[in-house]
Amino acid sequence: MNVILWILQVLIGIAFIGAGYNHAFRQEQAKQQPQMAWMKAVSSGTLTFIGVAEILGGIGLILPALTNILPVLTPLAGVGLALIMLLAAIFHFRRGETQGIIINIVLGALAAFIAYGRFVLVPFV
Repeated sequence: MNVILWILQVLIGIAFIGAGYNHAFRQEQAKQQPQMAWMKAVSSGTLTFIGVAEILGGIGLILPALTNILPVLTPLAGVGLALIMLLAAIFHFRRGETQGIIINIVLGALAAFIAYGRFVLVPFV
């Protein structure tokens, strides 16, 4: 189970770091993509906040566990990212964007599984 959690932590962490980078620092380029039309409905400051939160969460899934410095931050990052994805799913639901909801639910469930796995199944001692 430890290996599965590590693989998920790295993959999901990288995914959130990449998405966060687009939300925070490549807003204008990302808004041109059809699947990112929702970004036009959100202020630049909010997008930057979301992006930075995703970047920090992605780093939090990997770095504390890897360095064994405050490893409790890894499952907390999972909880935070799951919450972000829940809120994103609600946002996309209100806009009728079902494709966005599916992605949010999958990423949120994986982040929640990492949190559960690191809190309960294979906690860092």
